[in-house]
Amino acid sequence: MSYLVLARKWRPQTFHDLVGQEHVRRTLENAIAQNRVAHAFLFTGVRGVGKTTSARILAKALNCVKGPTATPCLECPQCVDIAAGTDMDVRELDAASNNGVDEVRRLQEELPYRPSRDRFKIYIVDEVHMLSAAAWNAFLKTLEEPPAHVKFIFATTEVHKVPITILSRCQRYDFKMIAAQTVALRLRHVLTHEKIAADDSAISLIAREAAGSMRDAMSLLDQAIAWAGDSLVGDEVARVLGVASRSVLQQLAAAIVGGHSEVALRLVAQLVDSGYDLAQVARDLLAVLRDLVVARVCTEPGMLLDLSDAERAATTDLAARSSADDLIRLHQGFSRSFDEIVRSAAPRAALEMTLVRLSRRPPLVPLDELLDRLADLEKRLGGGPPDGPPGGARGRGRGRAPA
Repeated sequence: MSYLVLARKWRPQTFHDLVGQEHVRRTLENAIAQNRVAHAFLFTGVRGVGKTTSARILAKALNCVKGPTATPCLECPQCVDIAAGTDMDVRELDAASNNGVDEVRRLQEELPYRPSRDRFKIYIVDEVHMLSAAAWNAFLKTLEEPPAHVKFIFATTEVHKVPITILSRCQRYDFKMIAAQTVALRLRHVLTHEKIAADDSAISLIAREAAGSMRDAMSLLDQAIAWAGDSLVGDEVARVLGVASRSVLQQLAAAIVGGHSEVALRLVAQLVDSGYDLAQVARDLLAVLRDLVVARVCTEPGMLLDLSDAERAATTDLAARSSADDLIRLHQGFSRSFDEIVRSAAPRAALEMTLVRLSRRPPLVPLDELLDRLADLEKRLGGGPPDGPPGGARGRGRGRAPA
């Protein structure tokens, strides 16, 4: 039997299993419970956040023998066939390869006929933004007044390419990117059931690299397991994914904050020798500097930091070593140099010089102290301001040495 990847093995089968899309789950569950299910849906969002999965769950909820119900049984022939993709009344179409008006017309010829077994005939159209203009025009009347036994579920990653006339005929659901902490909890759940040990840094790293996509997180987890076996360690996972570990980034940030330019250069040399992409290192370091500012200015960062408990404690401890103004200055300085590092023909030199410049920054002097120094300098140069009327004349004479 061939291996089933984790993204397919742990694909949600009910609305309860859907992670990070509570607003979609609750709305669809209430619509089913109140018998207010629309005839056309448009699911939009970035890759791997649950659009097609939600479409399949909705199809099972509508066609389950115990339904329509928000909790399909997953045991009846309808639920089993829809999950396997073999139900003849639930068709999944790829608009990227079936984007012409002829395909839409063939689909429309099937609509008047009743479902062969299920309650509804459901069409799930993925990457729907790829349809041609003629195909969209052929869809208009059908979407406005479809047969009572037909439901359409469209999914797209580029909703701005869908005509407004189509948007007005569908219920739109925006799937948001999934928070790293939510992804990490799901990964921990999967690893527990797969009987694979993993430390928090490894899970946090995978969740962060997934960039809000649960499918990407599962794919990265598969890759890490293939490398490390039954035990995942943060540094090893970082090596196989080709990204710098959080501990190395934390050391770089500590070197900048502490003004240790030599330490920063040695860390960059180690990263280069290990073959890391310096553009990705710079991007991750910028995120670490942002976390330092948040940890310094917020007494309770909470969900503002997508970090594990250990990483949050280390970030808070490092942020406490400097003032908020100094950390903001570091972030702004690195941010201004970020594009130069990414686009430079010599990214190592650009990164090194940026780190040296930030490490050797002069200390911030409070404004009150500067004013006191100016006043003291005036006294030493001219013995204080000359007597005279208040206002501009007095101000213009301030600081002049005697003749």
